[in-house]
Amino acid sequence: MYPGTQPLNGFGLRAPHYREFLEQRPPVDWIEVHTENYFGAGGWDLQVLETLRADYPLSLHGVALALGSASDEHFAAHLQKIRDLARRFEPARISEHLCWAVVPGRHLNDLLPLPLTAEALRLVCARVDQAQASLGPILLENVSTHLRFAADTLGEAEFLDEVARRTGCGVLLDVNNLYVNQCNHGEDARAAMLAIDPAVVGEVHLAGHLITDDAVVDHHGAPVADAVWALYRDCVAHIGAVPTLIEALLDFKLFLILLC
Repeated sequence: MYPGTQPLNGFGLRAPHYREFLEQRPPVDWIEVHTENYFGAGGWDLQVLETLRADYPLSLHGVALALGSASDEHFAAHLQKIRDLARRFEPARISEHLCWAVVPGRHLNDLLPLPLTAEALRLVCARVDQAQASLGPILLENVSTHLRFAADTLGEAEFLDEVARRTGCGVLLDVNNLYVNQCNHGEDARAAMLAIDPAVVGEVHLAGHLITDDAVVDHHGAPVADAVWALYRDCVAHIGAVPTLIEALLDFKLFLILLC
């Protein structure tokens, strides 16, 4: 999905919001869910999603496919689960994170940073090709990190843009993550955003972060910071209006206030 093809205001649906959505059908344009929360064989979560997808376009946002892992353990099985879910719910978009998480015998259950090297680029592109052969086009999201590798030969935006160019995938641009990485690594978030081809950006995420003595953490537990809103304005000027979601631990009424 590319700019202008989808309504703009999305909401990250979580279990505490189920009742309100079922009873009131709040006025949002689309809903996003974490893919892995719906891998079960049955239960209320799947029933709710089945009901709501009749009224809202659906985005599946994965957190555990770990496209950058050197080990391919769990990859095929996890990909099949996503495919089964996508066949059932026919989402408008499917997205994953640019990260790794798997070592032999263990899934680390985190969005761990990749070395930004030519070798890692080849690996990620091969995995994205596999994923898209099964799922169709996906979006790939930049993640926040607390370190960079001494072996890095590419910038984050350059790496992400090159994956999109080689594989035909789209980009889910997380503006808050760009800002967090600027704070943690002394990078230029605006320059990184401008380095990404506007034509490949299919969705934007915003979120709040936590400032600590050691690092800035993308924790989704605070309002979107003024600096991130400013970066988002530059983002819209660069890529145009695209589907945008605020990732936040907040109730729906507060979400509507933020959109006003």
